[in-house]
Amino acid sequence: MSKKDLTNEIASMHLGKKSIGSEFYDPNLLVKIPRQLNRLQYNIQNDNLPFLGCDVWHNYEFSAMTNNNLPISKILKLKYSAKSEFLVESKSLKLYLNSFNMSNFGNNTKECLEICKNIIEKDLSNALNTKVEANFIENERINIFQKFQNIMDFIDENSLKIEEFSENPNLLKIEDNILKEYFLKFDALRSNCRVTHQPDFGDIFIYYKSKKHILENSLVQYLCSFRKEYHFHEECCEMIYKRLFDILNKDDELFISTLYTRRGGIDINPIRYSANCSIKDYEDLIDTKKFARCPNKQ
Repeated sequence: MSKKDLTNEIASMHLGKKSIGSEFYDPNLLVKIPRQLNRLQYNIQNDNLPFLGCDVWHNYEFSAMTNNNLPISKILKLKYSAKSEFLVESKSLKLYLNSFNMSNFGNNTKECLEICKNIIEKDLSNALNTKVEANFIENERINIFQKFQNIMDFIDENSLKIEEFSENPNLLKIEDNILKEYFLKFDALRSNCRVTHQPDFGDIFIYYKSKKHILENSLVQYLCSFRKEYHFHEECCEMIYKRLFDILNKDDELFISTLYTRRGGIDINPIRYSANCSIKDYEDLIDTKKFARCPNKQ
């Protein structure tokens, strides 16, 4: 069985099937997927990653009940390292979190949230064999990417021709330049679920500091080449990072964040950056996605 087929088989435990979850707490719903199965295709080695980073998830509709059946509802933020051996499959996480809906924890709201936080951190950390942070946050609207400029502002649309829709790094073109910082965003990223083949839309934020200049029209052509790719969000982020890493100088700063539209109450926000990256602290600021895509969009 190929690595791609093995990944799809693992992910298919819940994906593409009628939901079989419970509204009563059930940690056995969680499904983990080895990252290495996809990374090897792009020469990314788990023991020698060309990036640091994390995966940030938001569950906008987490709900549980206190012991007197009072419902509580909060935004749950999850975060774990890109160094982890496994990633969590999204539908399994959705079913797992939904299993708290009719379960009782604590005598009041504060106790309920604290107990749920501890349970979720323990379950996910055990399942993924890594430290997972869970926090309940307020629905703040913070634009942390104000420096990033729409890449289309640098392109003459009339001269841009998009012809390839399968990932092709040969589309990327560079030129020599003075040392310069680039803050770019592209709001039409699309890839597809590798199991259900349903489209996933997102915004991508790219920062790099280099004497090499990636021509913006070639970068747009490359990002559009994901339109018929079938990968998890985390995989797309790492693929894009690795392709840019390969054409830049090895000591250049590089930061990639792919912020996908939430679906079924959960969004996924992978972040990857070089060890010397000066804006790596952005990963700690991502609380909600007002700055990326409409938070009410399902």
